[in-house]
Amino acid sequence: MRRGIANLPLHGGKAPRWLFERMTLLAREITRVLVTEFGPGEVLRRLSDPFWFQTFGCLLGFDWHSSGLTTTVCGALKEGLRGLEGETEIFVAGGKGKVSRKTPQEITGYCDRISVEPTPLIYASRMSAKVDSSAVQDEYQLYHHTFFFTHDGRWCVVQQGMNTLSRYARRYHWLGEGVEDFCCEPHAAICCDARGQSLNMVAKESVGNRNGVADLFKEEPTRVITELSRIAQLELPNRHHITPSDLNSSRLHKVLLATYETGPQDFESVLGTKGIGAKTIRALSLMAELIYGEKPSFQDPARFSFAHGGKDGHPYPVDRETYDCSIDFLKDALWTAQVGRTEKLKAMKRLNSFYTSPHV
Repeated sequence: MRRGIANLPLHGGKAPRWLFERMTLLAREITRVLVTEFGPGEVLRRLSDPFWFQTFGCLLGFDWHSSGLTTTVCGALKEGLRGLEGETEIFVAGGKGKVSRKTPQEITGYCDRISVEPTPLIYASRMSAKVDSSAVQDEYQLYHHTFFFTHDGRWCVVQQGMNTLSRYARRYHWLGEGVEDFCCEPHAAICCDARGQSLNMVAKESVGNRNGVADLFKEEPTRVITELSRIAQLELPNRHHITPSDLNSSRLHKVLLATYETGPQDFESVLGTKGIGAKTIRALSLMAELIYGEKPSFQDPARFSFAHGGKDGHPYPVDRETYDCSIDFLKDALWTAQVGRTEKLKAMKRLNSFYTSPHV
């Protein structure tokens, strides 16, 4: 299931090398402790919790809302756990930008080493990215994707999208446990600072529209394109976020012809089809509504606001009870970590400052 989403304001700059090296050390040792105490599966569950992940980043040295926290924490974990896969049983693939596109190859490389079939893991990586980029259209473009998995097939995903106009980033957390349907309410919690309007094809309210999209691929392509030409003559409602380019009949005809013989049976197989992206999904959704009368959901999938807040009261005061619970967990784990004394004292000083700061 997808565990949550966090909205974060974008910031420039990056962590200095001296800080990143210490983040890598501390992240590695805390993970080793968690694996020893609770097992690798619990580490995946923690990483898939957006609140825990944010607190973990703060512990490593980031501001509470720094957008760079996501990419740097994932990078520190990937670097810190490199070579310790035999001990921790946790493998890390993917990353930011071009590195994210190497995720399938990295998963395959790890799986070859431990004699595990990579196909289900590659599929989980690909579909989690497809859902958050095409099935949930919230105006955030994915640019970061990190895939964590264990030798027995458990996995979680931390990925992030960017909205350059609003200057916000949105982080998506997934946990593989219990996933039965990638396309119907795959999330357990979604956290962000603001809610907007989104085309949410994975909402339970969109089930009829999803089925309609799948049914379109069972129709003879020429009939579908004929219906499309009629739709293109209508005055389209703004709520659909449709532009004329979304109704490119030539491009859509090619997609339908290419898939008509194989006949995708459901929305998940449609979404996973090569060549089908956000624009095609929007056009198909509109066609399914007008042909079959099945409306999609336009409700932003956000469930509640990010819980921790800021120490100066922006955008709202820190929720100390929630924050203290997160910190207590890390504080207890850190005392048992095999970290150098200097790093331990620095980390504990940072933790204690949350309790004693006059601004909180």
